[in-house]
Amino acid sequence: MSELDFSQVSWEELGNSTLETLQMLGASALFTLIIGLPLGILLFLASRSSLTLMKVIYIVLSFIVNILRSVPFIILIVALIPFTRSLVGTSTGVLGTIPPLVIGAAPFFARLVETSLREVHKGVIEAAQAMGASTGQIIRRVLLREALPGLLAALTITVVTLVSYTAMSGMIGGGGLGTLAINYGYYRYETAVMIVAVVLMVVLVQLLQMAGDRLVRHYTRK
Repeated sequence: MSELDFSQVSWEELGNSTLETLQMLGASALFTLIIGLPLGILLFLASRSSLTLMKVIYIVLSFIVNILRSVPFIILIVALIPFTRSLVGTSTGVLGTIPPLVIGAAPFFARLVETSLREVHKGVIEAAQAMGASTGQIIRRVLLREALPGLLAALTITVVTLVSYTAMSGMIGGGGLGTLAINYGYYRYETAVMIVAVVLMVVLVQLLQMAGDRLVRHYTRK
């Protein structure tokens, strides 16, 4: 095995790729939260409802969520190229990667949200209903508050998953550390560049996980 040559590493390019990864991660996590949280709440409410319409809504939404969750991300991002181009004008780079990231992660997060809300004790919900609380008040003041540690854990898992998704997007020129690792490590056999990019992604995942765990512990103690 040849000795690693870290002089191959362009630290400026590495910095730019890291920034691109953070941009993709931040934007996709934000839109995943905006879409996935209401979707998860709707799934939870529909699953508990006795109304026929809500049961149908749950079946349809659950079917769609399960389909999107079952498609491997690398296939999903390729299948969504026409949609992504029509939406943002490009299917590559940071901008072209965000829509597939959101579409891939939002259903995953929504299902985790539904699971977290199911863990809220039924007695707490029934007590709020007995006091005359509306559905909106139950969601804001009971469900979200009681399930907050679980929701934070779900968001942490989703964001960490998004890091691996951003790396996979490098296969089609998505930008960021994934593209850098593939272009230099796979196509040019510059192993040192690939190792540095992988180490940075591992560090990023560790920092995100530690931050998420700290938030969960903080709100669990409350």
